[in-house]
Amino acid sequence: MSLRLSRFAVLIVTLTAAGMIAGCGDSAATDGAHGGAGENGHTEAASTAHDHSGWWCGEHGVPEGACARCDASLASGFKEKGDWCADHSRPKSQCFVCDPSLQDQFADRYEAKFGKRPPKPTDP
Repeated sequence: MSLRLSRFAVLIVTLTAAGMIAGCGDSAATDGAHGGAGENGHTEAASTAHDHSGWWCGEHGVPEGACARCDASLASGFKEKGDWCADHSRPKSQCFVCDPSLQDQFADRYEAKFGKRPPKPTDP
């Protein structure tokens, strides 16, 4: 049991660290090379203001460890499972554009954890 818990803890730490390293957007979005907006539409202010240290991605309205828009390394896993919205460049299971009810499902998870509704995503 403790070995399973240890492996889970290592996985969580690894995913969290990977998310913090990857960050939101691309380097063009943060260095202003393209007028402050990267190919994914993030502005410089949004990319630099987003803090990846918490459990929740306030920018996209999903848990930080599952946010494929912040951590591009997660995208391949979603794509392999067939969970990808090519029209909006995000997992189908996180595409609030195609299915707005998904936003409520993620908000319910936040509320279950913190006892209150999450802030509205800044880039849903």
